[in-house]
Amino acid sequence: MRAILSDRLLSIHKDDVPRFKKGGSTVRNTFFWALRSIAGSAPRDRDWEFEAEVWIALGRLLISFSESGYLPLSETMLEFDDEVDIPDVLRSASIRR
Repeated sequence: MRAILSDRLLSIHKDDVPRFKKGGSTVRNTFFWALRSIAGSAPRDRDWEFEAEVWIALGRLLISFSESGYLPLSETMLEFDDEVDIPDVLRSASIRR
């Protein structure tokens, strides 16, 4: 998931956030609701935003779903540009582009 850091706000690109699908995969829909529940802002068709206060929960959530093996890493890891200084609490759930 493409991620951008600005001050103490992390944004996940709108095209990379999970989608809820009625009758869809239980794991994928659970992932959607779990992420949405800790997002400070999760509007439809816009980037989702996460304040620094929830980054530890975000990292743990992403690692947990990643380790489950049901979703690909591209959907459960934060992708940052090379020049971004990734915060320690997000490092284990992040990769560089």
